[in-house]
Amino acid sequence: MDTTVADTLIGTTIDGRYRITGRVARGGMATVYRATDERLERTVALKIIHPSQATNVHFVDRFTDEAKTIARLTHPNVVAVYDQGRHQGLPYLVMEFVQGRTLRDLLAQRTRLSPVEALAILEQMLAAIAAAHRAGLVHRDVKPENVLVAEAPSGGTADLVDAVVKVADFGLARAIEASTVDDTGQLMATVAYVAPELVQNGQADARTDVYSAGIVLFEMLTGRVPYDGAEPIEVAWQHVDNDVPVPSSIVPGLPAILDRLVARATRRDPGSRPTDAGGLLTEVQTARDGLGVAHAEAATAMMRPVPGVPGSTDATRIVPAIPSADATALVPAVPAGTYQSSHRPSWARLPEQGNSRNAPYRQVAAPPVGGGGFFSDRRRLVLTSLVAVMAVVVLGSAWWVTMGRYTEAPTLLTMSQDQATQLAKQQGFDILVGESKFDLNEPIVPKGSVLEQSPGPQEKIVKGDKITVILSLGPEVHAVPELEGQELTFAKAQLESLKLVVKQGKGLYSDTAPEGVVLSTDPKAGTELKPGDTVTLVLSKGKAPITIPDLVGENVNNARTILAQRGLKAAEQSQESNEPADTVLAQSPKAGTGVEKNAQVTLTVSKGPAQITLPDVTNQPCTQAAAALQQLGVQVQTNGDPNQTTRQMNPGPGSQVAPQSVVQLVCFF
Repeated sequence: MDTTVADTLIGTTIDGRYRITGRVARGGMATVYRATDERLERTVALKIIHPSQATNVHFVDRFTDEAKTIARLTHPNVVAVYDQGRHQGLPYLVMEFVQGRTLRDLLAQRTRLSPVEALAILEQMLAAIAAAHRAGLVHRDVKPENVLVAEAPSGGTADLVDAVVKVADFGLARAIEASTVDDTGQLMATVAYVAPELVQNGQADARTDVYSAGIVLFEMLTGRVPYDGAEPIEVAWQHVDNDVPVPSSIVPGLPAILDRLVARATRRDPGSRPTDAGGLLTEVQTARDGLGVAHAEAATAMMRPVPGVPGSTDATRIVPAIPSADATALVPAVPAGTYQSSHRPSWARLPEQGNSRNAPYRQVAAPPVGGGGFFSDRRRLVLTSLVAVMAVVVLGSAWWVTMGRYTEAPTLLTMSQDQATQLAKQQGFDILVGESKFDLNEPIVPKGSVLEQSPGPQEKIVKGDKITVILSLGPEVHAVPELEGQELTFAKAQLESLKLVVKQGKGLYSDTAPEGVVLSTDPKAGTELKPGDTVTLVLSKGKAPITIPDLVGENVNNARTILAQRGLKAAEQSQESNEPADTVLAQSPKAGTGVEKNAQVTLTVSKGPAQITLPDVTNQPCTQAAAALQQLGVQVQTNGDPNQTTRQMNPGPGSQVAPQSVVQLVCFF
């Protein structure tokens, strides 16, 4: 217990209930204390957030929400959350107190673990994480510091195969992620265990935890993490750029099945990993059974013919009886302390393993010493028979573990999903459909058909097990996104995430779009392109330097002068109007528009009102002629007798006059 530095919380009682008795550990985000729940009279662990985090509203809210979710997660391998609250403004969690050590402490003491111990710990870790994945939670920070190894039923943590493992800090990483980034904008994570996708784009799902669990297995087997570097960012990017080495390259002699297990869990492409912790758990259980075969073979070696012993060419080697009347002969099964499949907790056994728990040694009654003749022969015959039966059982078990329960996976590649499902069911398998992927190779597997399968065609698989298939999305194509109005940085990131090449085209002035904003793309939005195709971005240069003045209502001569003074050119078009002739009626572009020097401004100029063509009204009654002219919009002045006939008109017939002009009529007999 770390009590080297004085801690003002030790000895205090929080919320009148939790009396803090000591400090267990201090991390980057919180400190863990040992406390007594005085209401229920039990020891608990109390995790209280550091003051530096309490001022971050986003962190506190997310921390509280995650605590409520984790509290509903009930599993024997998950550190239970009992309560949450605040003390002097600092959020805290009340959790199950686990008597034991962290996996980090064990690795610091022992450097590395045996394969059987490593798989035993990993199996319980994955059981906990799988329960979280089923509940929709992603841990995001799987590492030895968050794995607690409780004391085994036999006492202590020496027998790691029987120890109880519990996983802590579900959801805390997500709360940190929601509020904390470093100077480069990257998520603060434990870089030795961080998945490539978390480094590249900050995205995490169940497969991210699978990757971290694979790194933890690598460290348990080898005593080191796969990557090292002077700076954390260097380590993080090694996960992106390199495949995790196989453990046997560090520790020669490790079984190949462990190399395959680490490789499966730590593939850089998330789609190539087990879909969640439950999928990896199944593979770990199979690997543990595979390791058990080696011990079964060691036991049968005691019954093979021994060179130089009479009759050994066709006889079974017999273990001498212990000289005691009540003694029993010990037949080696699996050495004490090594793994048997029945040692696995009942919640983690495969269906073939049953519910019985076998003892490390089996006992066979031995005949009394001193008998001779018939009884000696009979004793030898009985013992030989028993050993032979044991040999059959051991060999049969070895056959079942290594061959009998396995069959070959069918070939489902390039089949449609329905065809693959039908064939798998015919052969006794279920189909799990993983996340679909684009086909990057030729020939292209049609969209909706099986692109990958795990286990692969003709690979060993347990009879009745599940086969995971990845369906093809066809050739990789991406639609050009709608980027109009977006800033260059965002638009470029969007296109590069789709593996498209970005080219910057000639900029254009815009009165509405600020400088640097995308005006258009070539090709247009929605066009489907292959990775490596180019998209040209046309960006705004902002508003043009010269603003067009308002010229409407000005005399055209004045308008020409104003435009020339601003370095602009005038173009004119005429239009009849009631406005006086040479008046500017309209302009294009409109007033206030930004343009470059020497830009052309088109002016619409009035020709004045439309002219009226006078008809010939001579020789018509004077009153009738006057009415006809007035209807055309001119004024009429009558000279002479208005009751007589029109003999003359001024202006004459066919003349064009402006509206309301005066036309004189001369009327007489």
